[in-house]
Amino acid sequence: MKNRIKVARVENSLTQVQLAKKVNVTRQTIGLIEKGEYNPTLQLCIAIAKSLNKTLDELFWEE
Repeated sequence: MKNRIKVARVENSLTQVQLAKKVNVTRQTIGLIEKGEYNPTLQLCIAIAKSLNKTLDELFWEE
């Protein structure tokens, strides 16, 4: 499943490190999520969505 985290992160002028600190994970985890190589927990998805001012649908919904 593709996600739109990288696009939303860049729109919010955040680096991977900054987003990682906001949601208490490593930069590597954010990178893997953006590449679709890591499936985050629902709790982490919600934290990322809140940090990026997006809904879960906007970030993770399949088209």
